[in-house]
Amino acid sequence: MRRFVTMNSISSDSNGSSRPVKKNAVLVDGVHLNGPILDSKVGERFVREALPLIMEEAVLKATDVNEKVCEWQSPEQLKEKLDLELRDQGETHTQILERCRDVIRYSVKTGHPRFFNQLYAGLDPYSLVARLITEAINPSVYTYEVSPTFVLIEEAVINKMIQYVGWQEGGDGIFSPGGSVSNMYAVNVARYKFCPNIKEEGLSGMPKLILFTSEESHYSVSKAAAFLGIGTKNVCTVPADDRGKMIPEELEKLVQQAKNEGRVPFMVSATAGTTVLGAFDPLEEIADICERHGLWFHVDACWGGGALLSRKHRGLLTGIHRANSVAWNPHKMLMAGLQCCAFLVKDQTGLLQRCHSAQASYLFQQDKFYDIRYDTGDKSIQCSRKSDAFKFWLMWKAIGTQGLEERVNRALALARYLTEEVKKREGFQLLMEPEYANVCFWYIPPSLRNMPEGPDFWKRLREVAPVIKERMMKKGSMMVGYQPHRRFVNFFRHIIISPQVSREDIDFVLQEIEALGRDL
Repeated sequence: MRRFVTMNSISSDSNGSSRPVKKNAVLVDGVHLNGPILDSKVGERFVREALPLIMEEAVLKATDVNEKVCEWQSPEQLKEKLDLELRDQGETHTQILERCRDVIRYSVKTGHPRFFNQLYAGLDPYSLVARLITEAINPSVYTYEVSPTFVLIEEAVINKMIQYVGWQEGGDGIFSPGGSVSNMYAVNVARYKFCPNIKEEGLSGMPKLILFTSEESHYSVSKAAAFLGIGTKNVCTVPADDRGKMIPEELEKLVQQAKNEGRVPFMVSATAGTTVLGAFDPLEEIADICERHGLWFHVDACWGGGALLSRKHRGLLTGIHRANSVAWNPHKMLMAGLQCCAFLVKDQTGLLQRCHSAQASYLFQQDKFYDIRYDTGDKSIQCSRKSDAFKFWLMWKAIGTQGLEERVNRALALARYLTEEVKKREGFQLLMEPEYANVCFWYIPPSLRNMPEGPDFWKRLREVAPVIKERMMKKGSMMVGYQPHRRFVNFFRHIIISPQVSREDIDFVLQEIEALGRDL
């Protein structure tokens, strides 16, 4: 039984500040209900104290070329420094600010001009402000009534991206929590288009479906097949050429072979900008094959989609307008900030909505006082959904299409500069001419330079990149990734994105690799 009582006393918040409880305070089950439990003044003071710390440590220092990219600690050391234990009693604001400072200090500074490790980098100020706004407002983009501005912004951004894909009659789309999810959307929508009854009847009555993708494609295609019950064994990997491009003739053979075996092809997933080599599949030829065999044509342009905004480089994606769906991540080459990922479909008949909708009556009522077409959340597999499009929109508004184009052109010009420097510097060897912003090369230390390129040479060279990577991480001077790939032993994969990167930074990378590895 609930007891309602009145009281007049003093209460304290977790930071030790006392505040009086009003006379005639109401208690329910021993909890007083008069006034907020959080003191707004205390919260305001903390935010005001935290913002300068964020600006100084996470923005200014983290993007300063004279600072470290990372301050390396082993997992055990870092556990101790961060004091990860969660206690019954809260800590003071001074202590919490120190926790914030430590988290920033020991995090990798991805906005640093010498962070070249991933397919994202740099810090865009407009995207940052957009993220601060959305975190403060805390919207969820599923209905117009709770997220009116962000629903309209997402629609505007999707329509503009569709223009650059080249779908003259328009299309549809949704922002997703990552390129992997966008590729999963593609598989799910392609399957639903092929056999719509799967949504209600499930897998039991399905034919032996098979989809095709390059051996160089992103692993998310196989993950999508596993997650959706298609099975990884029903993902047919098509051979790629030496440059990492899907071979159309091999695709044609494999599609026909699958049909002869009684299997049912339904989809091809091509790649515009592979993860390692930055290769672009021949989209026009793949589109021809898809049309001949009635297959859904998806293009994973998560990495390479940014080139669509460059008049100089959009030819890399010739044929993308013939795709049925496209995945495109503006948080990569265009620096919209993690995460910002669009899934676009050419269909205008509501296919995306039909495939994913559940028509929850507590969200998507059909008798609202406004146009319910703006309740877009049922197109998504999510319920709660961040306004990721806002980051891209605000940045695009600020610098315009010309500014975005300049970013792409500069990144690829710097990649060309790095390529030429690798070619002419002793001890460096290029894997192949880059097609995009991925520059792949070996560093060969003096001890190996006179060895013939036999098995022993490649065995020894394989060990060089991991040691240099360890040294650069512990020094904190820069971050460049490495990996083996197909027949190639470990090599450096240098990714260029951020407009903060200069020619001097590129020179530094090669000089630093040589300094860290010349004794190996």
